[in-house]
Parts: sequence; C-alpha cells; structure tokens
Amino acid sequence: MTQTLITPAGLARLREEFERLTTIGRHEIAERIGYAVSSERNMAENGDYHDAREEQALLERRITILQERIADAEVVAPDAENGVLDVGERVRLRDLENDEEIQYELVGSFEANPFAGRISIASPLGRALLGRRGGEVATVDAPKGRLRFKILEIQEASNVKLRLEAVSLGGAS
Repeated sequence: MTQTLITPAGLARLREEFERLTTIGRHEIAERIGYAVSSERNMAENGDYHDAREEQALLERRITILQERIADAEVVAPDAENGVLDVGERVRLRDLENDEEIQYELVGSFEANPFAGRISIASPLGRALLGRRGGEVATVDAPKGRLRFKILEIQEASNVKLRLEAVSLGGAS
C-alpha cells in the first residue's frame, strides 16, 4: 500500500462520504431491492430489481475505494509559518498573460477538483507552485504554450471560504 497525501479537510470529506454511503446509501438500496422483489414474481423479468442490484454493486465498489483511500491517507498539514506554498494552503495568483486573478487550494491527487478550486500537487501547475514564495513567478509548460503566474498571496485554506464549493463533479464531494 502506498500512502496518499491528503489534507485534513480532504480526509473529512472522504469520511463523510463513506459514512453517508454505508448508512443512508445502503439503506436506500436495500429498500429499492425489497420493493422490487415484492412487486414482481418473476425475478428474471424484474428490471427494477436488476437495476437496484447493479446500483448496489456500484455503491459497494465506491465504499471499497473510499475505505482504501482512507486507510492509505497520509494527512499533511501546511506549515503556515514557513512562507512557502504547501499542500493544504490556498494561493492567489495573477496570470501574467491575461492579467486575471485566480485562486486555488493545493491538495493531494484524490482531492483534486478544479471546479471547486482544488488542484493537485501532481498537476503541472501544482508542481510549479509547490514550495514557491509570495512574489515569485511560476512557469508552466502547457499545450497552448508557456504560462506564467505570479504568486500574490498564500493563505491557510481553513480560513478561506471556497467560492465554488457547491459545484459537484459526478458525485464527488
């Protein structure tokens, strides 16, 4: 087993999803299967039953994945005092090509969700930013050319409310 870097907030999200799926999720599937069994005598022709069993298999697979990720998690907390961008910190950047300001939280791979403002330290931008200080310029080689970002501010992620937190990607929290 290889350990995976994760922030305390990311681990909390995994645990919350695990808890929800093992309690509410399993209960809802069991009810659907029970209803499907009681409503049709011929199980071979019972589409609702087969759909519910397929959904149950997907749910159990997701629960297994969450268990593995939680077991393999290495919780990392940023060092707010060191002045460099660490996993679990937020960074405010200026894109030097189009003069736009953007903000991201640097996270481990399993937590990444660019639509929620969380980028992986394994991504090209994440690698370019990790360990940099405020005022420095990070350069990223991208398919559309070289991108440059000036680090305007580094903050503790726990003190910053994510603007896009409500955006959900395919059931990911």
